[in-house]
Amino acid sequence: MNTGLLFPGQGSQRPQMLHDLVQHPVVDETLAEISEVLGRDIRTLDSTEALRSPVSVQLAIFAAGVSTARALQRSGVRPLAVAGLSIGAFSAAVVSEAIELSDAVLLVRSRAEQMEHLYPTGYGLAAIVGLNEAQVIKLVAAESTTAHPVFVGNINAPRQVVIAGSIEGMKAVLEKALSQGARKAELLDVPVPSHCPLLQPIADSLHAQLEAIPVQDPKVIYIANVSARAVRTAKGIAKDLADNIAHGVRWHDATSVAQELGCELFLQLPPGHTLRDLAQENLPNIKANAITPDNFDKLLHLALS
Repeated sequence: MNTGLLFPGQGSQRPQMLHDLVQHPVVDETLAEISEVLGRDIRTLDSTEALRSPVSVQLAIFAAGVSTARALQRSGVRPLAVAGLSIGAFSAAVVSEAIELSDAVLLVRSRAEQMEHLYPTGYGLAAIVGLNEAQVIKLVAAESTTAHPVFVGNINAPRQVVIAGSIEGMKAVLEKALSQGARKAELLDVPVPSHCPLLQPIADSLHAQLEAIPVQDPKVIYIANVSARAVRTAKGIAKDLADNIAHGVRWHDATSVAQELGCELFLQLPPGHTLRDLAQENLPNIKANAITPDNFDKLLHLALS
C-alpha cells in the first residue's frame, strides 16, 4: 500500500515517550547514535522536568520519529512520501536520506536553543477551531499591535488555524474568535512563537548551517512545510528546513498533496496522534493510523500489503 509517513511537531510530547517506543533493534541503535552526537543519553530528555525546555522537547520528538520510522524501513516499508510538521520536517529529511542523522541532531539542537533564548517568556502559540483561514487573518489584522504582535501560523485543517506571537495579543484574538463562532480558541503548550516572522533570525542561522553540511536529493518524496509542495532536490529541502521556523506551515495542503501523489495510508510516527486525527477528519478516502508498540506489527502488515 502506498504509504506516507507523518512526523509530528512540538506539542505532541509526553513524559517517558522515549521509553515507550517500539521494541526493535534499530530503535535502540538510532537512540544510541543520537546520544553519541549529543554527548548524553537522549532518553534522559523525556522526563517531566526535562520537557519544560524546548530543547529537550524538540530533540525527543525528533528521536522518537526517526527511530520508529527506521524500524518500519528496516522491516521492509518503502514510503512513497514523508512530511513533518515543524520540527518533524527534520525527521522527514533524515528518513528521506536528504541529510545525515548526526547533522540533523545538531541542527535540531541549535534551532531549539535559539528559540528558547530569543523569546524566553510572553510568547507562544494558540489554536482556533471552527473559523477558516480568511476569518482568522481578519481577526489577527485587527488585534495585532507593535507591542503585542500576532501572526497567522499553521493551517492544520480548513477550520483549524494556529496563531503565533505575544500571549497578550493572542488572548485578544482568541476572545474575538469565540465571539464570532469558533468552537475552540485556546493557548497551546508551546512557549515559543513558531512559524512567524519573529523567528527570522533563527531561519537565517539555519540557512548558514545548512550551507555548511552535505544535503542530498531525497530518495523519498519530501512534502514541504512552507509551500506544501513535493520537493525532490537538496536545495528545496534545505530551504524548507530553514524557512519553516519563520513562515506558516500549510499542513492540510501538504497532506492533500501527498494523497494526490498516491498515498493511500498515512502513518503518524510517535509521539501522539494529532496528525492521524487531522487526516481522518479532513481527507476523504484515506486510511490513517498512529504507530504505537501495540499496533506496530498490524500497521507494518498493512503498509506492506
